[in-house]
Amino acid sequence: MAEAKAAKRKAVSPSSNPLMGFRADEITRAAIVKWAEDQPDKPTLSEAVRRLVGLGLSGDVRPNQTSQARANEAKVMAADQLDRLADPSATADEQAVRKRRLLQGPEEFQNVRVDRLKKKPT
Repeated sequence: MAEAKAAKRKAVSPSSNPLMGFRADEITRAAIVKWAEDQPDKPTLSEAVRRLVGLGLSGDVRPNQTSQARANEAKVMAADQLDRLADPSATADEQAVRKRRLLQGPEEFQNVRVDRLKKKPT
């Protein structure tokens, strides 16, 4: 039994992995527990905290790409709303230009967006 305790101490010796602790409010703890429950391997609370810290520090997290169908649906909804809000005193051509500018965004920012799929050169 003493050998088992020594082996356990050796596995988590302070020199290799120092203990870190923090206090979390109920909402934060519940969010961590929910995240852990949603993982396929159901990590312990400690392992979930380690993984979340690792994800936060990695800097590799990119925004989720929306599916093309959802993006098109949003574009149609925005276009409908813009049609309802269009300035009736403007010409049809001017309304179309304004609508296109609002839907696509300024030209100088179209290639900078990280949440959009890149357009293939034609």
